[in-house]
Amino acid sequence: MPATPLAVSIPTALGEMPGRQWLPAAGRGPGIVLFQEIFGISPYVERRAAELAAAGYVVLAPELYWRQGISGIANGPDMLGEGLAALQQLDWDAAVRDGLAAHAWLRSRPEVTDTTGYVGFCFGGGLAFAVAAQADPKPDALVSYYGSALPNLLDLAPQVPMPSLHHFGDEDAYIDRETVERIRSAVAGPDVEFYTYPGADHAFDNADFVTYHPEASTIAWGLTLKFLATHLPT
Repeated sequence: MPATPLAVSIPTALGEMPGRQWLPAAGRGPGIVLFQEIFGISPYVERRAAELAAAGYVVLAPELYWRQGISGIANGPDMLGEGLAALQQLDWDAAVRDGLAAHAWLRSRPEVTDTTGYVGFCFGGGLAFAVAAQADPKPDALVSYYGSALPNLLDLAPQVPMPSLHHFGDEDAYIDRETVERIRSAVAGPDVEFYTYPGADHAFDNADFVTYHPEASTIAWGLTLKFLATHLPT
C-alpha cells in the first residue's frame, strides 16, 4: 500500500490549490477525487486514500481549506471544535469551484484511465454531490458518507444522474432518520444504492473519532469497494 502521497498543485481561477495524489501499484487506473471531512486531509483521510490506491485507483485529495492556510487538523480533544471553526470560514461556492478544478485536473492526468468518480465523507459527502451536479463531464460514480449538507442540496438531485452510493448511521446526531428518509427519496434511482447502519452515529467510519463504529465502518467500506469495482472497474 502506498505510504506517502505525492504533493501536487491544482490550478484554480484564484491560485494554485495544493493537493495530494496516491498512485496504485500499476501506476495507472481510474481516477477518484476524495473529498475531505471537516478535519481536512487528516490521517484518517490519508488512510482511506491509500486503501483506494491499493484497490487500483489514482486518488486525488484536494486541500479544500487551502485559502485558510489549513491542511489537516490533528487528532486531539478539540479536533471537533477546530474542524467546525474551519468549516465556518469556508466559502461554499468557492469550494464547489475547487472541486470542479480538482476533477478537471485529475481527468487530464496521463495516469488516469477512462473513468473518474468521487468519494466524500461528512462535509465532503455533501460537497461531492454539489460538485457532481455542476460537473461537465459528469463523474462516472459517486460515494457519499453521511453527507452533512445533503438535506439542503436535494433540489440538485436531478443533476446527479450517475450511479451513487449513500451511507448513513441510524443514530446520526446531525441528520435524523426522517431527514435520511427524505434524502433517500430524493436521490432514488435505478443506479442508486442507499444503506443505513443500526447503532451508528455521524462519522462512524473515522477510527480516530469518538463516534467510530467498527462494524458499520467495515460493512460500509466493503460495499464501497464493491460499488466502485462495478462502476469504476480497474
